[in-house]
Amino acid sequence: MSHKTQVTIVGGGFTGLTAAYELVKKGVAVTVLEAEAEIGGLASAFDVGGSKLDRFYHHWFTNDLDVMQLIDELGLHDQVEINPTNTGVYYANNFFKLSTPWDLLNFTPLSFPDRIRLGLLALRARRVKDWMALEDKTAHEWLKELGGENVYRVVWQPLLKGKFGPYAEQVSAVWFWNKLKLRGGSRGKGGEERLAYLKGGFIALADALANKIQELGGKIITNAAVSAIVPGERVWQTRCSDGRVITSDRVIATTALPLIADMVRGWADHSYVKSLESVQYIGNVCLVLELDRPLSKTYWLNVNDPSFPFVGVIEHTNFERPATYGGSHIVYLSKYLPHTDAMYSMSADELLDYSMPYLQKMFPEMERGWIHRHHLWRARWSQPVVEKHYSRCIPAEDGPIDGLYICSMAQIYPEDRGTNYAIREGRRIGDRLANLLKLD
Repeated sequence: MSHKTQVTIVGGGFTGLTAAYELVKKGVAVTVLEAEAEIGGLASAFDVGGSKLDRFYHHWFTNDLDVMQLIDELGLHDQVEINPTNTGVYYANNFFKLSTPWDLLNFTPLSFPDRIRLGLLALRARRVKDWMALEDKTAHEWLKELGGENVYRVVWQPLLKGKFGPYAEQVSAVWFWNKLKLRGGSRGKGGEERLAYLKGGFIALADALANKIQELGGKIITNAAVSAIVPGERVWQTRCSDGRVITSDRVIATTALPLIADMVRGWADHSYVKSLESVQYIGNVCLVLELDRPLSKTYWLNVNDPSFPFVGVIEHTNFERPATYGGSHIVYLSKYLPHTDAMYSMSADELLDYSMPYLQKMFPEMERGWIHRHHLWRARWSQPVVEKHYSRCIPAEDGPIDGLYICSMAQIYPEDRGTNYAIREGRRIGDRLANLLKLD
C-alpha cells in the first residue's frame, strides 16, 4: 500500500508530534522526519538503572494545562506525580531556601526593606496585564525599576547572566515577566511551589504519542536530517541528506529558525532568509551525575554566582525516588552558553574535572568517589534569546509560499519555550491544517 503524504513535518519534538497527532486523528496522511536516532527533541532520554531519564531536566507546572490534557487523552494520568519542591539559592558561599513567602522574609543577603521589595516585585509583575507595554524595556531595566539596585544585583543579575551569558542585558522584560507570572501560578495553599513529573520521563509521553500516530497510520522516520524544503508544481519536496525525498501537499517546519533558513535558502527571498537568521539562540550543556548518596535536600538550586561553571544544580532524586534509577542519586549541572564557548566543546570528563572544585566548594564533604557515572548532553538550539521588540522579529506561521508553515519554539511569545506550549502550538497548527485540507 503506498503512503501518500499530505503533510510532511520536519522535527520529531513535541511540536511536531502533537501536530502529527491532530492531523492523523482527522484522517490526514502524515510523515514526521526526525534528524536524530530518537524522537523527543529536547525531551529525549537515556537509560539509567533500567529506567529512562531525561537528558535535560524536565518538570512542568500545575497550571500547564495543555500537557495535562494530552497526558489524560493518552491514558497516562496514573503516571503523574505532583509534589511540593524545595527551591534554593546559592549566594556568597551560603545556601538559602526560597520555596515559600516565609523563606523570602528570611533571605538575609538582602536587607529587610529589600526582602519586602523582592516579594512585592513578584506580585507587581504578576499584575501586569498588557505585556506589550514592556516590549521596549530590557529585563535589566525593568527589574531595577521594580525592586531597586540591590535586589537586582543579588537575585536577578546572576540569573540573567547564568541563563543568557553575553546576551544578559539584551533580554526583554517580557521574557522575565512571563517567568514570574508562570511560577506564581503553580503554588499550593501554603505558598509552596508545586511541580509535576511523569514517571518514565517526558520520553514516556513522546513515545505514547508516537505509538498513537503510527496506530492511526502516520509515519515517523528517524535518522532523517532534512537538507532542503523545495516548492514544486502543486507539491512540496522535503529532501533528506541521505538522498530520500518526501513529497507532500504541505510542510510544517518545527526546528530552530536558522536550520529552517538553511532548508529554504535555495529559493526563498534573501530578506526572508535573513529574518529567520536574525533570532539568536543560546546553547546548553548538561552534565548528569549518578551518585551513591544525595548532595542535599534541595530539588532546584539556583547558583547566583557568575564565577561558577553552572547556573543550576537540579537534584532530580529529591523529586523522583532514587529506587527508580537503580538506587542512583541523580544530579543535573546546567550551563547556558554560546556554542562558541570553550566549555561547549569539552568532553564529559573535562567538564567534570572543571566542575569538581566548584561542587566541592558548595558541598565540602563531597568526594569524587561518590560519582559512579557521569554523562554529558549538549543542545545547540536550547533557548531563543528574546530581545526587546521581539514580536517584530518572529516570523509568521505562514511561509513565503503557500503550503509551508513554521511552528517553532522561537514563536512561542510572550510565553517562553516549554513542553506545554510546544504541545499547545502543535495542536493548534495540526488542527488548522486539517481544516485547510478539508477545503482543498
